[in-house]
Amino acid sequence: MIKPQQAKIIANYCQGKISYLGLTRSRKQNFSAEADKLEKYANIKKMLLIIVFLIAQSSSLLLAQEAEVRGKVISAEDGTELIGANVFEKGTMNNGTSTDINGEFKLRVKIGAVLVVSYVGFTKEEVKVVDDKFLNIGLKQEALELKGAVVVGIGYGEVKKSDATGSVTAISAKDFSRGTITSPQELLIGKAPGVIANSLGGAAGAGTKIRIRGGSSIKGNNDPLIVVDNIPLESSGISGMANPLSTINPNDIESISILKDASATAIYGSRASNGVIIIKTKKGAALDKDYPSKLNINYNGNVSLASPADLLSVFSGSEFRSLIEDRVTNHGLSSAALSRLGSSNTDWQDQIYQTAASTDHNLSISHAIGSVPYRVSLGYLNQGGILKYNTIDRKNIGLVINPSLFDGGLTMDINANASFIGNNFSNTDAIGSSIEFDPTQPIKNGNTRYGGYTAWTEISSNDPLNGAPNNIATHNPVARLNYRDNTSDAKRYTLGGKFDYKIPYLTNLVATLNLGYDYYNTEGKDITDTLASWSYREPETQIREYSQTKKNSLLDFYLNYKTEFSANKVDLTGGYSYQHFYNEGKNSNRAWDPTVAGAKTTPYKNEYFLVSFFGRLNYTLLDKYLLTFTLRNDGSSRFSEDNRWGLFPAVALAWKLTEESFIGKSDVVNDLKLRLSWGQAGQQDVGDNYYPYIPTYTGSTSGAYYQFGDTFYPTLRPDAYDANLKWETLTSLNAGLDFTLFSNRLSGSIEVYKNTSDDLLNSIPIPVGSNFSNFLLTNVGSMENKGIELGLNYTPILEKDFSWEIGANLTYNQNEITKLTLVDDSAYTGVNTGGISGGVGNNVQKFIVGFPARVFFLFDQVYDADGNPVEGLYVDKSGKGGNVSGNELNKYYYHSPDPEYLIGVSSKINYKQFDLSFSGRISLGNYVYNNNASNRALYQQVYNQSGYLSNILTDVKETNFTTAQYWSNVYLENASYFKMDYISLGYNFTSVFGNNISGRLGLSVQNAFTITNYTGLDPEVDNGIDNNIYPRPRTYMLSVSLNY
Repeated sequence: MIKPQQAKIIANYCQGKISYLGLTRSRKQNFSAEADKLEKYANIKKMLLIIVFLIAQSSSLLLAQEAEVRGKVISAEDGTELIGANVFEKGTMNNGTSTDINGEFKLRVKIGAVLVVSYVGFTKEEVKVVDDKFLNIGLKQEALELKGAVVVGIGYGEVKKSDATGSVTAISAKDFSRGTITSPQELLIGKAPGVIANSLGGAAGAGTKIRIRGGSSIKGNNDPLIVVDNIPLESSGISGMANPLSTINPNDIESISILKDASATAIYGSRASNGVIIIKTKKGAALDKDYPSKLNINYNGNVSLASPADLLSVFSGSEFRSLIEDRVTNHGLSSAALSRLGSSNTDWQDQIYQTAASTDHNLSISHAIGSVPYRVSLGYLNQGGILKYNTIDRKNIGLVINPSLFDGGLTMDINANASFIGNNFSNTDAIGSSIEFDPTQPIKNGNTRYGGYTAWTEISSNDPLNGAPNNIATHNPVARLNYRDNTSDAKRYTLGGKFDYKIPYLTNLVATLNLGYDYYNTEGKDITDTLASWSYREPETQIREYSQTKKNSLLDFYLNYKTEFSANKVDLTGGYSYQHFYNEGKNSNRAWDPTVAGAKTTPYKNEYFLVSFFGRLNYTLLDKYLLTFTLRNDGSSRFSEDNRWGLFPAVALAWKLTEESFIGKSDVVNDLKLRLSWGQAGQQDVGDNYYPYIPTYTGSTSGAYYQFGDTFYPTLRPDAYDANLKWETLTSLNAGLDFTLFSNRLSGSIEVYKNTSDDLLNSIPIPVGSNFSNFLLTNVGSMENKGIELGLNYTPILEKDFSWEIGANLTYNQNEITKLTLVDDSAYTGVNTGGISGGVGNNVQKFIVGFPARVFFLFDQVYDADGNPVEGLYVDKSGKGGNVSGNELNKYYYHSPDPEYLIGVSSKINYKQFDLSFSGRISLGNYVYNNNASNRALYQQVYNQSGYLSNILTDVKETNFTTAQYWSNVYLENASYFKMDYISLGYNFTSVFGNNISGRLGLSVQNAFTITNYTGLDPEVDNGIDNNIYPRPRTYMLSVSLNY
């Protein structure tokens, strides 16, 4: 547009009326020479001004012109096309696009506009549009350059990985385990050195047990503290939930930080002796004044099919008939067993298992309303178990808003989540029954008393169909499933708010208020049908109902001050924490028939409080010498006033070696940091009793009433207690080296540690009459864990169309109990543990000084010349020599259930739009006692004199044992294994029908295969006692991920 003033100037020039130096053309007549000269200059200037104006006007028109700009975004390092890169016009809210499969884009903008180009793992670039020519834009890669910039949670704050002084492992979403994931713990399997994560079984929603650097306690809790969005969770479970953490949707998790040494965990004091896992969930869309918030819609979904990976081997119907005939003919079995054989060939395991279908759908939307980023997430999981009728149905909804006020002076992170879970627990007793129930019997035999299902009846009833049930016989496995209905409904609500306020005029000082509330409620009902043969034993338990409510309230307030002066950096945090745990519920049982005695309702209610003061100093000198000092003082209502408070200090030093001139950074050594730390952490979870220092009473059971006349009276029995019970304390020494080598292609860390646990709880014998029991739970024990950890990440190939990433971690841990009594006592025989199925009170493990926790305590089996075990004959370990039938003096300590070495391996290959990844684990030196074989592979079990037959495991052919030999080390096996946890193949795309939608289509298999010499069902066994006969599933999954 031509402005009025510009138009007036042009008109005046054209009419010759512009005056210069106060002279007009009419006045030039008296000064002709001067006038001609002036007019000459005026004409020249006139033409120059007109040219300048036309140029300016054409520029104005050009700047106002819109053009369709085309371009290509590539990696500046190798020219790889960047698919799905974001291209936005700077200063606009919605004028943007993404690059296509060739890395190209087109966008209509004004000439002169600035394009902001970004891509995950690359630095953001700004490009000015000067014309409509094709743009070639190269982005510099930051993925390999900024490994040290990874932010890790350290409790009450975050720090860059390069500045961390403690032992901290950070795992981001892209590195999580894949597959059918129902809880956060499963994301960690095989992913971090020093962390053992074992699946607890094959049921839908089954949990995962996590141990960090071995266990720190004998009687107390060994689970790590889990903190979700700044809220520390209580570690104990809740009725009606196989895994309490399954309420958390794994799809909402952004990253997980694992704090392993006491210098890192001491900030959590009395709950951190077993390590800390900090879970950070995803937030709203990030705000950038140069890059507008973009609406992001993400969908992740999968469907899967699962079936048992393996089953125990039992005799078929025809094989069992042959076995009974042989035992009668050649081994003296009563001929009455033959008359109890049936004519069917029933595969009972096949009758109770299924191919289970599951589906998981997750939708999230993140954007910003003005200056308020938000994220809304919805999740739905329906997982079927491989045991028929077993399901878990979960619905999640989450809202996150991250507003800021007062020009960023007040920032807020507000999280609200709700979870609703429906569980259908199949009757797992059916699994044992499917192994033992006679395979020659049909599923139904036409009786009317048990709904037609075949059941063993008392011989004395002379009615094999409808007689009274045999109370000790195995029950029909199909009836077990159909005649029991065990369900629960759980709901969980969490609300958290973190408010950071920059103090005016003290911009380096930030005040933080952190509030949290966690409400958890379950209600369940376990109903047994009146037709069930086993319900005749205890009819008062035919209907069992329960409910439980847990509440966790949190208030944290702390100040953080950061400053820099000269070559010094100071980061100081100090604060106060208050947490209240409340638990109430009730259990009841009754019979269908209201006249049956024994109905009972037991309510309970308890609570405890934790009050804390904490502080942390991070000091950096010359950006290469780092110091961290942490102190926490915890007060717990679970201990008496004299032992209520515990002080937990820690100090850590780090030295950035590559900042020194004598080492420096090079293409070979990019980063090198040495760490050394010492610290203490505590354990307040000292058992099921919330207040173990207070004297309590136990009521007698219905079978232990005292009779006075014709009336029976219950009793109250005082329990032993120790009023001086106190914290268990862990002292940790740790040395570590973090490194990045070969132009950032290889990175990792190596750790050496020693953890000493003192004041461990143990039940020790006490003089008769000194308390209300002959044994007292008190603080007497000590234990050591020491080991080495190695974590590696390597990128051997990074080319335009081909990349390969490898991850590996190694854990070596050595455990030893060093003290169990107040004074040394050579006659002390330790603590029996490792209870097994079969018999009453049988144990095969010990807690004993000088050995690892849960060391096996067994007889040394004698073998004949052909290598066959000799039943009932063992090596004499008493020093006399020869062989014996066995007694306690001849048992010996032999191997540990914990692996000597645990190795995690993972790999991801990207070729153009395809990716192939896998993750696996190697466990070496873990020993397992095969309790299934010792209890279910005995010839004497095939027929009971009360008149029923039982199937047994084909393992009996290996030992040929007739009677139980529970303490024979023939059942103790080296269960070292390699497990391929998952294999995944994916195809990545950037456009769907020309729309701006990217995503991934994937196929995967979970629990793909296992390589082991262990003869049992599965070598991955919790605590080394294999009496779990619930097989783990192998799962095949089709998944899709869409991003808009």
